[in-house]
Amino acid sequence: MTREFNFDGLIGPTHNYAGLSYGNVASTTHRNQPSHPRAAAIQGLEKMKHVSDLGIGQCVLPPLRRPRLEFLRELGFTGSDAQVIDQAYRSRPELLVVCFSASNMWTANAATVSPSADCGEGRLHLTPANLSSTLHRSIEHASTTRNLRAIFGSEEHFVVHDPLASLPALADEGAANHTRLCADHGGAGLEVFVYGADWMSHDSAAPKKFPARQTLLASQAIARRHGVSPSRVLFARQNPDAIDAGVFHNDVISVGNQNVLLCHELAMFQQQQQLKRLKLTFEALFDSPLYVIEFSRHEISLQDAVESYFFNSQLVTRPDGRMSLICPVECQENEAARRCTERILEEANPIDDIAFLDLRQSMNNGGGPACLRLRIVMTEAQQAAMKQGVVLTEELYMRLKAWINSNYRERLSPDDLRDPNLIDESFRAIEELAGILDLPVNALLDEH
Repeated sequence: MTREFNFDGLIGPTHNYAGLSYGNVASTTHRNQPSHPRAAAIQGLEKMKHVSDLGIGQCVLPPLRRPRLEFLRELGFTGSDAQVIDQAYRSRPELLVVCFSASNMWTANAATVSPSADCGEGRLHLTPANLSSTLHRSIEHASTTRNLRAIFGSEEHFVVHDPLASLPALADEGAANHTRLCADHGGAGLEVFVYGADWMSHDSAAPKKFPARQTLLASQAIARRHGVSPSRVLFARQNPDAIDAGVFHNDVISVGNQNVLLCHELAMFQQQQQLKRLKLTFEALFDSPLYVIEFSRHEISLQDAVESYFFNSQLVTRPDGRMSLICPVECQENEAARRCTERILEEANPIDDIAFLDLRQSMNNGGGPACLRLRIVMTEAQQAAMKQGVVLTEELYMRLKAWINSNYRERLSPDDLRDPNLIDESFRAIEELAGILDLPVNALLDEH
């Protein structure tokens, strides 16, 4: 049986609020505030447990090793680990927080995934994102690629590509700008790539305030290397006004699952034309309707969408064929977002269940339920071929909870990043996690 799995990023021990992501309003708003790594990791784990309890496949992606001291050494800082940290803090403290960043927790940016049913040669394809638009995330892709190859190591069933070259024209932010629509998970789908910049032509629709992070050239390259038929790919432009309002990824303004698309009216550039094309293509491919649940700016403003992360909710299909929407608790507290959830339940569509989860630690850094997960559809053979230790079971849930409580600090302030003990604590925790997930230690510790 073909089944969809959600691979959630386990939030790492150095979770902090450095505000490094320009264009991410939540991230910059909470810059330099104390964070709570233990609470953050537990909140993320509880979301995974909620999805698993719905009967939906749930897996864990490990955090990357942080701090990444190699990054500082490449920039000329020398000496012991403690000396390198101290030198960076005294001369360029912004570089210190870069090497401590735990932003790899948002695994919607880890890669773009095409199930084998979509790919010409029958294997599941993953392209890790180069994340070249921001410095702190651009140092992730080599480690992410190593981890994905450790989990999806069977070349008979999987292809984990190298990331695209880290060039502005090929900027790629992964599945946060990619939606797969389909009639059922087992059949071929329609892959929708949303981009914000077109480097190959005169770009008259570029945002004016914040940078666009996904390029058309990168999206087209990924579709080609995955072998997806051109008849099953659509490229749509993100609305530049949304980007300038703080919608740095498409998954902050739109979410899709199978035959349902939730979106704001300002999600795409020339949206009505794009939605018409999308509906016609979907209905021609699958001989069934696409449910488009569109919300106007009068129902929910771009500001409310960014503050509540309503469109970053996680939309999943339960075993009974109906859908559940997993919202951040902020959607209960924001009146406009709450009314949107009520409208969904009142209308005729496949969604009949809405849950509100506390993910405040992630939300304060600019990532909601959908940011924390990478969706991967696998056949039975592929499910058996991947590393089994990452599949969330009741036993793994309890072990991870105990691991978090034993290894994570309750509170982390900006000055705590100077503490050499934090290095040892973090490295020790990741090494222990490798054993829990049955993954090679050298993959998680970036050792060759």
